[in-house]
Amino acid sequence: MKRVTGLGGLFFKAQDPAALAAWYERHLGMKVEPWGGVVFRWGDDPAGNEGTTIWSPFAADSGYFAPGTAPFMLNLRVADLHALLAVLRAEGCQVEDKLDESEYGKFGWVIDPEGNKVELWEPPAGR
Repeated sequence: MKRVTGLGGLFFKAQDPAALAAWYERHLGMKVEPWGGVVFRWGDDPAGNEGTTIWSPFAADSGYFAPGTAPFMLNLRVADLHALLAVLRAEGCQVEDKLDESEYGKFGWVIDPEGNKVELWEPPAGR
């Protein structure tokens, strides 16, 4: 079973996400979207689709990374979220009960052995 297919994004906490994003845009040429992050597009998707990787600063007091305590969260692309979550549970991993499905794809979370929350993302077709 194919598990992780690539890096979906890097999310991290910042004292002033808007100012930090503006710095990256001005000095490193990263096009910051109105929602505050950057979308990197790439064409080497295993499914033959155009994929994306997201870079996004979050507010320092964001609870989105909980129960993880790190100031960052990896988002990893997966081929079949439901199957992978079942396998991870069977392997004894700490898998969050919450599951989100929307037009942006399917999202689930696992906690690694050091307490970092890892977001697993099955993108919709073509992303």
